[in-house]
Amino acid sequence: PVSVGMSLDIASIDTISEINMDYTATIFLRQRWTDERLCFDGNKSLSLDGRLVEMLWVPDTFIVDSKKSFLHDITVENRLIRIYPNGTVLYALRITTTVACSMDLTKYPMDKQTCTLQLESCKK
Repeated sequence: PVSVGMSLDIASIDTISEINMDYTATIFLRQRWTDERLCFDGNKSLSLDGRLVEMLWVPDTFIVDSKKSFLHDITVENRLIRIYPNGTVLYALRITTTVACSMDLTKYPMDKQTCTLQLESCKK
């Protein structure tokens, strides 16, 4: 098994729809793990073009209850891959996602809603 560290920053909550029972947010997702196969000599990290992600193993993380999501790609895909000499990989991306959120509006306008943003990993 590979231990993957994660951090997530919410850049913006773009819309909340009580009609569709969802919200749209833009997030920055960072994942870090070590792959001994990528060790190299040196003392500086390597930053790789995001298109090279297809050549590496990356965690199969997904957003639970996502209705639709996309990676930003202006002017290039917003992905960062940095490899450190000890084989540690930093993988960061910017995602906009629309996530289902079941809301109870029976007490509107005195209601309070709690919407979650959950990430999971597929088991293969």
